[in-house]
Amino acid sequence: MRAKKPQHLPVVLTPTEVRAILDRMDGTLKLMASLLYGSGLRLMECMRLRVKDVDFGRGEITVRSGKGNKDRVTVLPGSAVAPLHAHLDRVRELHRRDLAQGYGEAPLPGALVRKYPNAGRDWAWQFVFPSAVRSPDRATGKVHRFHASERGLQRAVRDAATAAGIPKAVGPHTFRHSFATHLIEAGQDIRTVQELLGHSDVSTTMIYTHVLNRGAKGVKSPLDES
Repeated sequence: MRAKKPQHLPVVLTPTEVRAILDRMDGTLKLMASLLYGSGLRLMECMRLRVKDVDFGRGEITVRSGKGNKDRVTVLPGSAVAPLHAHLDRVRELHRRDLAQGYGEAPLPGALVRKYPNAGRDWAWQFVFPSAVRSPDRATGKVHRFHASERGLQRAVRDAATAAGIPKAVGPHTFRHSFATHLIEAGQDIRTVQELLGHSDVSTTMIYTHVLNRGAKGVKSPLDES
């Protein structure tokens, strides 16, 4: 018989720990981390998010070409709406300045640049979290404002977790694990959580039922009944 591959349970934060970390962050980095937790985004899904994929009217975020090159729709947390609006106002002003200086063209995915050669200058195609600097595309030589680097957010999350005194291995992806676990703990249907996360197989989502805040395997200890 083949040895069974060990299954490693993900690190999950309690809601109190999530709040403690977010409270020790500020500005754009806090907004990014809030979306990782509030929408269940992967790190690079957050970084590559475009303006057109945030639907304030429906309270949705559309993730394009996520893991497995699949699109999905997830929730836009209501508490993030006001700070995200304010953030996008600043990003739009940055885009206007780029256009005025002869830049402002965002890199487009795949063959879209050939199909819609001028779309990259449209506001809708700009990154929600753009880089602070413009840089040339290595393939074409065109100067773009790419999305922000993921390293800054990774470092900020680790530093905030350390400052909060949380003795867990915490990174940006921990927020996604916590998003799923807390939804299931609150009674959300496992299939709904599967769709929000973009898992192909519900068995992948089921792992979060094993890390609910009720001890090993979700069992209540008999000591608590005594």
